[in-house]
Amino acid sequence: MIRPATHDDLPRVRELWRAFEHEIADAPWRDDDSEADLAVLEQTIRDGIVFLAEQDGRAVGLAVAAKTGARLGFLDMLYVEPRARRAGVAAELVRETSAALRALGAEVLELDVLTANEPARAVYERWGFAPVELKLAAPLDLLEQRLGARPAGPTFGSIHVQTDDTGAVESTVHKVLPRLGRSAGTTVTGPSNGWVAVHDELCDREPRSLQRLARELSYALAAVVLGVGVEEGTVVRYNLWDRGSDVDEYLSVPEYYGELPPGDVVALGANPTVVARLTGADPVRVREVARTAASPAELPPAQELLEAIADVIGVAEAGHGWVPS
Repeated sequence: MIRPATHDDLPRVRELWRAFEHEIADAPWRDDDSEADLAVLEQTIRDGIVFLAEQDGRAVGLAVAAKTGARLGFLDMLYVEPRARRAGVAAELVRETSAALRALGAEVLELDVLTANEPARAVYERWGFAPVELKLAAPLDLLEQRLGARPAGPTFGSIHVQTDDTGAVESTVHKVLPRLGRSAGTTVTGPSNGWVAVHDELCDREPRSLQRLARELSYALAAVVLGVGVEEGTVVRYNLWDRGSDVDEYLSVPEYYGELPPGDVVALGANPTVVARLTGADPVRVREVARTAASPAELPPAQELLEAIADVIGVAEAGHGWVPS
């Protein structure tokens, strides 16, 4: 016989719940929340769906469920004592649970089952349950071992303004930096080969700040500005600004920091036409040198790649600071 559980059944409901928890052990890394679950049972008996299966006046099976969405019900647990199995008790419990949920407006029933519980999975699949999502787990030690440690190399960069007016650049730098909250040492050198170089100690270590200063200088001076550098000793990034607009962005390994949509991967490749138009660089050489790849291993070392890109555009690197060529 299947019947709704009442408050008087709480001790037996708890016994069946504990038997279920003992037989179907949870993953060892998860906290034991059985006491918290048991504390909720009393309220569930009053407000949710709890059915008992009885044989010879004794409860031998338990189903606990709830309506969790406009069209969705969830089966929190289904348990039948070993001595009462293979007699259709579990099916009867689920049938009553399904009817109760349908009366509340539910159309679909979901449940969780451990991957290792193959007998239960076989029964559920026979009843019509199908996988909706797969929950995966990995020990952090193993995960980090498989992923490999990200290189902790140096991050550095510099800014280059396309102008011969060093004084104008220096004056603008000193106006812009306080607004950006920067007060560290800054050097302005040049002009050489049509570029004035700016090197700021704080921006040197922070690529976002470097590009923000480059954008501000491009806007204030109505000039073409290049912000370029190495990140984590592994990848090369540059942004080319024209009158404050970011007209070309390049990252040697577009998905170095994580997976991106295909369009974003393409967008992080160099645009030889734009680079050539704004800097006078040979577009063929830009295409050859400023390549992208799925892995740093597929490209020259970051320092070498940086020097090659700098040479094509017309600036050259010296240590972690930059000076025009």
